[in-house]
Amino acid sequence: MKRLLHLSDLHFGRDRPELLRPLVETVNRLEPDLVAISGDLTQRATESQFRAAAAFVAALKPPVLVVPGNHDVPLHNLYVRLVKPWKRYRRWFGRDLEPCWENDEMIVVGANTVNPLAWQQGWFRSRSLARIRRSFAAEERRVRVVVVHHPMEHTPEDTKELMRGAERAIDELADCGADVILSGHLHTWRVAPFAEVAGRGVVLQVHAGTGLSTRVRGEPNDFNLLEVASDRIHIERHTAQEDASGFRLAETRTFRGGAGRWALEAEEPQPAP
Repeated sequence: MKRLLHLSDLHFGRDRPELLRPLVETVNRLEPDLVAISGDLTQRATESQFRAAAAFVAALKPPVLVVPGNHDVPLHNLYVRLVKPWKRYRRWFGRDLEPCWENDEMIVVGANTVNPLAWQQGWFRSRSLARIRRSFAAEERRVRVVVVHHPMEHTPEDTKELMRGAERAIDELADCGADVILSGHLHTWRVAPFAEVAGRGVVLQVHAGTGLSTRVRGEPNDFNLLEVASDRIHIERHTAQEDASGFRLAETRTFRGGAGRWALEAEEPQPAP
């Protein structure tokens, strides 16, 4: 069984400095095989904010896979956003906006869902779907994970616009055998299968809230830890303590099945507050 730690929406520039050291120490103590960060490393995509985000990533001992979020392209400098949207991001996090990582039990593929022309909404590009399909081709043994910033399913309570191409992306990702989609953007925590449709594989939707930001939307800062095996995915939500002294295990979910047959186990006891 391998361990995948999922962070999102750090928003350096509007972060909680008192949580920075506890978060780094907690991540390193848990010793995941990979840390996946699903976008919005910065608040306004400035050099100083990217520098702070890069220093945070450098302090993490495990390998780190990062995809951009909509806050990682400039908002107010329209020329840069339209002509050179990724210049600063690439300076600090490399040219690859859709990285891939794999070991003997899982393959993790990032997709860039940011649309600089529609700053907040996002889109799932056809070429990104084709790349994921190629990466997952002939995979039957390993768990297949996709990392994006924008979620592909909203609830009636979500006020942001749903990403363009979301419905098609769900269909195609299920068809090519994706098991888990990690996302952020909404600053809320959610773990559930996507709306189940007859004849379509079941993909797990795992949202993280915000790891460090002050923009908590009524929920605590958090991150997810996934324990991954071919027939079992166990998900832990770790939340910041009120005094910002550290993070604690708050909720768990376990799914069994694999290969498009994921189902929630019977409700399990949750950690005491």
